[in-house]
Amino acid sequence: MAIELEIVTQERKVYNEQVDTVNLPGIMGRMGILPNHAPLLTVLDFGEVIIRRNGVEEYFAIGGGIAEINPDKVIILADSADHAEEIDEQKAEEARQAAAKAMEEGVPEDPEAYRMLEAQLRREQLRVDISRKRRTGRPSVPDLSSRN
Repeated sequence: MAIELEIVTQERKVYNEQVDTVNLPGIMGRMGILPNHAPLLTVLDFGEVIIRRNGVEEYFAIGGGIAEINPDKVIILADSADHAEEIDEQKAEEARQAAAKAMEEGVPEDPEAYRMLEAQLRREQLRVDISRKRRTGRPSVPDLSSRN
């Protein structure tokens, strides 16, 4: 049995496939979603979405958002989302360094500009981390889809 996963940003549809499990970065901690999950609407933190499909894991870096979970479908409306395979680690590292340098040189007095700079730094650090995990390998998330 599978559950449909759709990951969408303002710019594009990032992913739309049937999957076995979805692991999300909720603001209160990680959440594992299986088919027939109870309906839920939740806020997502910056983090990694891990999906398992036919025994293979895929990884996405998301920059916050919301998830609507239904028994047969999960919709992630993300502020930003990148499939691990799409991330250019060198460019992400350069962007992270630029954001860190901007933070060090002086925090903008405008609270909104500060939040945007802080979000950019978090997003780029996440992209670097996920790209490195993909390249170097990582321990997998337990396969919950085979449990009764």
